[in-house]
Amino acid sequence: MQNPYQQTVFLLGTPDRRQAPPDSGAEVAFAGRSNAGKSSALNMITGQRALARISKAPGRTREINFFQVRDGQRLVDLPGYGYAKVSKSVQKQWERNIARYLETRQSLVGVMLMMDIRHPLRAFDRQLLGWCLAAGLPAHILLTKADKLKRGPAGSTLLAVRRQLEELHPDSSVQLFSSLKRTGAEEARAVLDHWLGLPAS
Repeated sequence: MQNPYQQTVFLLGTPDRRQAPPDSGAEVAFAGRSNAGKSSALNMITGQRALARISKAPGRTREINFFQVRDGQRLVDLPGYGYAKVSKSVQKQWERNIARYLETRQSLVGVMLMMDIRHPLRAFDRQLLGWCLAAGLPAHILLTKADKLKRGPAGSTLLAVRRQLEELHPDSSVQLFSSLKRTGAEEARAVLDHWLGLPAS
């Protein structure tokens, strides 16, 4: 079956959530640390090589970027967080933008959270999950760069994260994901299909 996300197009990017598209329909946000492979994951899930710009310098996404899948259905690329070379004031501004977006966006139906499998559930990951829980938003975690670990350690990390999520955010799920090996996209798309109300892709 054709990937419906291949039709996704860029709508707009803005540093101010108040300039976002009309708050109607349904949208899913992609969040994660600046070096967690968020842009690569978004491109692989949509089946597009350059929908989200990939930079060798993490932390380049400084705006909230909106992409339209279909009329009234959107994917949203949030600014990456936690990158050390960005000033503290810029980090704080990004964090405020993300928090306000998660707390106030009525059309937001779920959050895809990217974590490097070698460094899962860091402090801001936990904080973001807390925001999601408070806002009543389901979360789905992609343990990215799963190819960096052998099968046994990767599976152990998956189970460990799943156990911690039972306390941090019970309405969440987690999977292995590798843009390099091109694994995990189908599972991630199934979650998006459910959240956005699309036919199974």
